Amino acid sequence: MMTRSFVPRGAASFRVDYDGPPRDVHFLLLPKLTLLAFTSALEPLRVANQVAGRELYRWFLMSEDGGPVSCSCGVTITPDSGLQDVPREALAFVCAGIEPTETVSARATRWISRQRAFGCTVGGICTGAFALARAGLLEGRRFTLHWENQPAFIERFIGLEPSGALYEIDRGLITCGGGSAATDMMLHLIERDHGADLASVVADMCLHFRASTHEAPQRSGFSHALSSRNPHLIAAMRAMNETIEAPLEIGKLAEQLGISRRQLERLFTGHVGTTPAQFYMDLRIARAHALLNETDLSVAEIAAATGFNSASQMGARFRKRYGMSPRAYRKSWQVPG
Repeated sequence: MMTRSFVPRGAASFRVDYDGPPRDVHFLLLPKLTLLAFTSALEPLRVANQVAGRELYRWFLMSEDGGPVSCSCGVTITPDSGLQDVPREALAFVCAGIEPTETVSARATRWISRQRAFGCTVGGICTGAFALARAGLLEGRRFTLHWENQPAFIERFIGLEPSGALYEIDRGLITCGGGSAATDMMLHLIERDHGADLASVVADMCLHFRASTHEAPQRSGFSHALSSRNPHLIAAMRAMNETIEAPLEIGKLAEQLGISRRQLERLFTGHVGTTPAQFYMDLRIARAHALLNETDLSVAEIAAATGFNSASQMGARFRKRYGMSPRAYRKSWQVPG
C-alpha cells in the first residue's frame, strides 16, 4: 500500500481519548460504482481524523487488477492496489453501482468469500449486495441495497429478501442503500468506535442530518406521498408494492384496507395527484423497466413477474410510458460487438 497522510488539516477539532491503532477500511471498487455512495462512506472517515487530529481510520482502495476504475458518472478513480487479503480486524466494503450483475467477476467473488472466511467484517455499498450474494454471504442475514435495484435482486436471488432500511449490520456483515445512507452507516461505526459526540461532530462537518434509526426507510420515488402520514394511503402503497406479480383489483384493495373504493380514490387524487389504478400501473411498469435493465429475464418472464397476462399486454403499457417496446428498449442499451 502507498504511504500517505490520513490526517488533513482543518479548523474544527474534537478531543478523542483513544490511544489504540487506527482501524483500516478497504474499499473494493467495482466498475460503474456510484461515486456518491463511495464518497459518502469515505468522507466521514476523513472528517473523523481531521477533527480528532490523529489517525482513527486509514482507508485503502482496490480494484480487481489494480487499474483505474470508471464510476457510473464517468469519473475515473485510481486505486492503491489490486486484490489482496486484508487484516482480520479490518473492514472490507464492496462498492458497486449500475449494472451490478455484470460488473463483479468470479475472481472478485472469490476474494469476497475469502475475506469473510478469514473473519474480516465485509460490507456492501449501494448495489454491493449483488456481489455479496454471489459470494454466498447473505443467506439468513439482514441486508439491504438501493431500493431501485431491489426488484432485480429479488428476481435473481430467489429467497433473499433485502430490507428497506438505510443500512443493516448483522454478524459481521454491513450493507447500506447507497447515497447518503452510506454516511449514516459510517457515522454509526464511528459512534461505535469512538462515541456519540464524535459522530455528531462528524455529521455536523458533513452537513448531514442523521436518521433517527438505521431502520429509517430509504426514500423512493413516491416518498412525497408517504409524507402525508395517512395510514390508509401508506398501507395501500405497501400492498401495491407487495402484489406487483399478482395485482389486486382496486375495489378488493379498498376492502382489505377497510375503506370504500371512493375513499381510496380521493386519497390518491388528493395526495398523489393520480388515481390508485394509474399509480398501481406505474409501479408495475417501473418494475418491468428495472427488470429489463438489470436481469436477463425474457420479456415474457418479465410480463409474468409484473402481473400482465401476456408480453403484448405489458408491451403496450411499456410503449405508452417509454415510447418504445420492451425489446427495442433493451436493444438500445446493448453495446455493439
